[in-house]
Amino acid sequence: MGRGMVAGPGRPRRANIKGSWKIAERRVRVNEQIRISPIRLIGEGGGQIGIISLDEGRARAAAAGLDLVEVAPESRPPVVRMMDYGKYKYKAARAAREARRKHHTTQIKEVKFRPGIEDHDYDFKLRHARRFLEEGNKVKLTMMFRGRQIAHPELGRQVLLRVTGDLADCGKVEQYPNFEGRQMSMALSPLRRAVATD
Repeated sequence: MGRGMVAGPGRPRRANIKGSWKIAERRVRVNEQIRISPIRLIGEGGGQIGIISLDEGRARAAAAGLDLVEVAPESRPPVVRMMDYGKYKYKAARAAREARRKHHTTQIKEVKFRPGIEDHDYDFKLRHARRFLEEGNKVKLTMMFRGRQIAHPELGRQVLLRVTGDLADCGKVEQYPNFEGRQMSMALSPLRRAVATD
């Protein structure tokens, strides 16, 4: 079985990527939980020590002040690595927390307009749309028509195109204006350089 491959259904995954072993969280055997002897022992630095008895491996790990961690239980003999397991779990938990903190889910925010919108209202809604795009969210621009306004869709289209022109520095058109009943809508997505990074 090659590196980084799944051993089979229900079995843990292992991979050696540039010297760092990734161990599946499901039922990792450590120290006294390892039962099968002999074992293939990997040193702390990643170098292979060889096939030795389980008791000798435990003695070596104890002398070095490290734990024995089974990284490939399905292979014969099982592959066991000497490492500080507590430190490994701490670093893995920290990396997962950091990844969750940096992860940004894109949401679709909606900004509604009317064909005869006044300048102050237009500027107010434009600022909201700009802020949404700078936060990395997509923006759905909706033009709502009332009564006889539906007879002049070109007025609504002009407002939507004016908005896209004003937001060209931080967003790009993802979907051009189209009618949905008494509404005309279009979508903008943020430009990569406009997304604020922490």
